[in-house]
Amino acid sequence: MEQKNPLLDISKLPLFSQIKPEHITPALDVVLQDNRAWLDQTLDTETRFTWNNLVAPMNEAGNRLDRMWSPVSHMNAVVNTEELRKAYNDNLSRLSDYHTELGQNAKLYQAMQSVREGETGLDAAQQKSLDDSLLGFTLSGVALPDAQKERFRAISQELSQLTSRFSDNVLDATNAWTKQILDVNELAGLPESALEMAAQTAKQRDMEGWVITLQFPSYFPVMTYADNRELRAEVYRAYTTRASELGANAEWDNTQVMCDILRLRQEEASLLGYANFAELSLATKMAESPQQVLDFLEDLARKSKAFAATEFAEIQTFARDQLGLDDVQAWDVGYVSEKMKQARFDFSEEDLKPYFPAARVISGLFTLVEKLFGVRIEQQAGHIDLWHNDVHFYLVYDRSGAVQACFYLDLYARQHKRGGAWMSDFCGRFQRVDGLQIPVAFMTCNSSAPVGDKPALFTHDEVVTLFHEFGHGLHHMLTQVDYPDVAGINGVEWDAVELPSQFMENWCWERSVLDMIAAHWQTGEALPEALFQKMQAARHFQTAMGTVRQLEFSLFDMRLHLDPQAAEPGRLEAIRQEVLEQVAVIKPPAFNRMPNSFTHVFAGGYAAGYYSYKWAEVLSADAFARFEEEGLFDAGVGEAFLKEVLQVGGSRKAMESFVAFRGRKPSADALLRHSGLTA
Repeated sequence: MEQKNPLLDISKLPLFSQIKPEHITPALDVVLQDNRAWLDQTLDTETRFTWNNLVAPMNEAGNRLDRMWSPVSHMNAVVNTEELRKAYNDNLSRLSDYHTELGQNAKLYQAMQSVREGETGLDAAQQKSLDDSLLGFTLSGVALPDAQKERFRAISQELSQLTSRFSDNVLDATNAWTKQILDVNELAGLPESALEMAAQTAKQRDMEGWVITLQFPSYFPVMTYADNRELRAEVYRAYTTRASELGANAEWDNTQVMCDILRLRQEEASLLGYANFAELSLATKMAESPQQVLDFLEDLARKSKAFAATEFAEIQTFARDQLGLDDVQAWDVGYVSEKMKQARFDFSEEDLKPYFPAARVISGLFTLVEKLFGVRIEQQAGHIDLWHNDVHFYLVYDRSGAVQACFYLDLYARQHKRGGAWMSDFCGRFQRVDGLQIPVAFMTCNSSAPVGDKPALFTHDEVVTLFHEFGHGLHHMLTQVDYPDVAGINGVEWDAVELPSQFMENWCWERSVLDMIAAHWQTGEALPEALFQKMQAARHFQTAMGTVRQLEFSLFDMRLHLDPQAAEPGRLEAIRQEVLEQVAVIKPPAFNRMPNSFTHVFAGGYAAGYYSYKWAEVLSADAFARFEEEGLFDAGVGEAFLKEVLQVGGSRKAMESFVAFRGRKPSADALLRHSGLTA
């Protein structure tokens, strides 16, 4: 008997342990063939199009494809193998082709238009869904002449391949570099937790001594604590030359890949009648024009650069007077800053780690969410097929006790897993003909793993990252919208999508919340008040330097995509230098190749959109300020945020949702206050 293809069994949760690379192409064949056959028949036979005979079944077809493909895409990111990667990449262009074909289908476009204009009784969410779709057709080139349609399709295919290759190169270059150390004295200054992790990494690779990698939980302690300046310089160089011509392996160099991506993005924008890719990118965002974004970023830069310059001058003075270091280089900044923080506040991030064991942080996070939004979260043990034994699966119950959503949580860094942290999904909320489909999310971090018999102990930064991703998860899972295109984060303008995630970060600084999430892993003792006060005192330590760094990335991204010649030889580097001159207070060394691993922009959907982090931070700080004003756990405020922001998802414009919650348009005052950038 022929074995069933687990990717076609989409009525249930994914069967990760059964999914093999050889299942991918046949499963995609079936789904695409079925979807195309249904669409052709519908467009040929129906005489009057309605929501029920066109849009709802279209949503069903899209949902089926998503449920088949999302486990593949997810596994490619978290348990990457050569075979899986090949099968994934081989099918990307087919997927891209299908989406472009839909977006350029003039008959389908006209049918959708007739539903939007002719059907009475559509609710606001249905209207928004159709308006978004119609804009999507325009941006897919539906109105282009045939030859240009073909070219647009080829560009889309090529871009999907190139962006995937970009992130593959970063992953391979990150995984390939290791440094074995046999004399522990070379690691002087590293905290016990980092030494234990390095020893465990060596053991896992059957090597002697200690092994440093470029995974963030290994890289960061070296840059922050290692007394050995040569080691810091070596690790910094390896990290900042990943996937570049200066890296260890020429085949992972992203230099040409970046130029090709930029060239094709510009061509795509030109085909659609835009002057540059930045204009095209903003067609679906809150910001009205690239100039508005530049003004916003440059205004923030003006407000923060002087603060940042003062902070860097303090680093240089401290390095000279206290450490005998006259010439502070990029690989010294984290180390000197940490020494300064210890001297100034008698405080180190490392002091907090024993109070943030993973299990306590997670249960405290769930308690907070229950208090704010009235949902209950419980782990489901057994009978859930997972891709790795570190992963846990949870159910989210609403106030009536019904299961409202569920999610997978994959917390720890490991080999063959992409770096960074993200929320993605298996499926979204969808009122189908045969019942309600509930949202299922994947939440992924790259935090420090358990070492030996100790639990995983998080830095406060790792706690903040977890809360951030969980904010995206809540946006996806708590929606009450029934149409997939505008449920949860779907249909939310990209520059507003970070509002719930950055909003959640604020809670990590509140004493009442720290009492929920922090307890010493051995004694159960709460975070001592003295340590809490030190942590608060150090909160704004070097925030201006952090701000200008984000502005540097945002301006670089926006300028790059505003320049039609950005793909020309030397242009990318020239733009980067101009931005560094404008905002950076720490000038990186000439060998630094940050763009070559800038996955957000070259492979992660943030092209001409990296400013979204700062843009949404204004929204999130201002939203949180209402909690500060009316009471952190005021039931009415929590309910309003749930109702006006999380539940409505993309069913109305983000600005309308913000105003409905806050009673007015956003103000940057709260952000400047939260960042300590007010004089």
